[in-house]
Amino acid sequence: MKLDSSISAVITGGASGLGAATARRLAAQGVKVGIFDLNADLGEALAKELGGVFCQVNVTSDEEVDAAFAKSRAAIGQERILVNCAGVGGSVKTVGRDRETGAIKQYPLANFERIIQINLIGTFRCIVKSSAGMLTLDPLEDGDRGAIVNTASVAAEDGQIGQAAYTASKAGIVGLTLTVARDLSSEGIRVNTILPGIFDTPLLASAPEPVRASLAAQVPFPKRLGRPDEYAQLALTMITCGYFNGEDVRLDGAIRMGPR
Repeated sequence: MKLDSSISAVITGGASGLGAATARRLAAQGVKVGIFDLNADLGEALAKELGGVFCQVNVTSDEEVDAAFAKSRAAIGQERILVNCAGVGGSVKTVGRDRETGAIKQYPLANFERIIQINLIGTFRCIVKSSAGMLTLDPLEDGDRGAIVNTASVAAEDGQIGQAAYTASKAGIVGLTLTVARDLSSEGIRVNTILPGIFDTPLLASAPEPVRASLAAQVPFPKRLGRPDEYAQLALTMITCGYFNGEDVRLDGAIRMGPR
């Protein structure tokens, strides 16, 4: 897929971090961008910077997602590109003991459901809504109607202690990639997934410097946190390379996460 001003894109979780970096990369190629996010201040500012449109949306809501796609398409046209970056984390052991009393604590299932709803079902919801719109488009010269990039995590393969919900949600995204790519193959829509390692996102920006340095030291090479623009670089490769389809790709400096 050739990127230019005739192409529109939607980036969920696009107001900051990996999503914002991807929005900037796409806009630099002339692509019109729709930014989906809960953070209206950051989202509006980035949309203004890039000449795009911001849509405040909770990806767990059918109604909000439908309204966001309608608003984006009215402003910049039917998207050919969807990049799913919206997601949350969290760490709670499956069961554990209170350090002071020794009482047994169980994982709060409402929290498990929340993470699955946002990370996994929210991603799939946006895939369904976006690809349905892509089917209305004529194929480009290379046969592409659209390209979808999802965001999983190395936790999908190397889940650490306390990451049961997060790991399940991200492993689910990995698990659906090939199936959805096959589902959409006859319509010329490609689907790929990135599994980022430890990236310098807003979540880590607030961490103490010793914590950031310790995390960076765990990466075999280069010994630093990943840069959001490096995620965006791989996302654009997945979008523009017509033979890139049905793949789950780690982007992690060769790290393999330990139990903790």
